[in-house]
Amino acid sequence: FEGGQGEDLAAVIGEGRLLKDFEQSLTGLKAGDSKGFDLTFPAEYAAKELAGKAAHFEVQVKDVQAPVLPPVNAEFAKALGVEDGDVEKLKAEVKTNLEREVKRRVQAKLKEQAMELLLQKSTLDLPQSLVAMESDRLQKMTEADMQSRGVQTIKLSADMFTGQAERRVRLGLILAEIVQANKLVAQPEQIRALIQEQAQSYEEPEQVVQWYYQSPQRMQEIESLALEENVVAWVAGQAQVEDVTTSFEELMGRA
Repeated sequence: FEGGQGEDLAAVIGEGRLLKDFEQSLTGLKAGDSKGFDLTFPAEYAAKELAGKAAHFEVQVKDVQAPVLPPVNAEFAKALGVEDGDVEKLKAEVKTNLEREVKRRVQAKLKEQAMELLLQKSTLDLPQSLVAMESDRLQKMTEADMQSRGVQTIKLSADMFTGQAERRVRLGLILAEIVQANKLVAQPEQIRALIQEQAQSYEEPEQVVQWYYQSPQRMQEIESLALEENVVAWVAGQAQVEDVTTSFEELMGRA
């Protein structure tokens, strides 16, 4: 099928970027191994022409690598930016970062569920011109991402992204209607908080804050995030919300 060939592709088993059956077929292979296998694309696969279809793959493994965990000592702490090598300080920083990431993941889960609910409850006719534009944008973005990661560029068809494009266009129209109908506005303090949150992931957060404020485009992206947060809050206010306990592994997608 179109776009189904590639050379020197890197894959991390367990990362979830590949189809589950594809990952299982690769598991246990060694450098120099070759393997052919069949699999069926999921019925909900984004590329509609492949959804539910069977395909045969031939794979040649060129190299297999595995991470090696170093000892947690002063040298390790210095390598991660703790100048005095204080391991306890490193642990405190890791804890802070993990707590920030947990909060972000919880918010992302809530947002995902809210958006899915909106899609399920809404029906509308999509302008095909917008779908075509979004499919083309997703195609170019994917090809650019592959090229930036050193993967040999494969000519992809914009049709492969039609399903994803339809979903994004539908959701965009729904969000725009909710924002307008409910007069939702991104407040300045909300935008500042989002920028600060983004900046905390970097070594020089103040420079990152300035970097955002210096670009109208980046500020517009942050404002869009703030509006999405407001929509999620609005949806949560209309729905019956139930708290669910989950493990750290499940939340991080490692279960």
